Amino acid sequence: MRRDIFQAIADPTRRAIMILIAVQAMTPNTIAENFHTTRQSVSKHLRILTECELVKQEQQGREIYYSLQIEKMKEIDIWLDQFRKLWETRFNQLDKVLSTMKKQKK
Repeated sequence: MRRDIFQAIADPTRRAIMILIAVQAMTPNTIAENFHTTRQSVSKHLRILTECELVKQEQQGREIYYSLQIEKMKEIDIWLDQFRKLWETRFNQLDKVLSTMKKQKK
């Protein structure tokens, strides 16, 4: 089953894993040490993140290291940008209302 990025980031554990490996590549065992869960559970999360191309695997000797694919995060940013523009417009409108109210008080 092909998942999309938004399904991947919907889970708080997967978001935490992404934050963790954004700093440096890690093995599944090292990642699992940072959570109160099993190694198998972390592996499942990593598989989903890999399917969505948010993380990449790199074999180094006998170990597999996972790292964040920053470029793939652009897809999330593009989607969020439409809301960012909406929020900015609303905040600007609120600033105008507050400014008008402040002037009327004086």
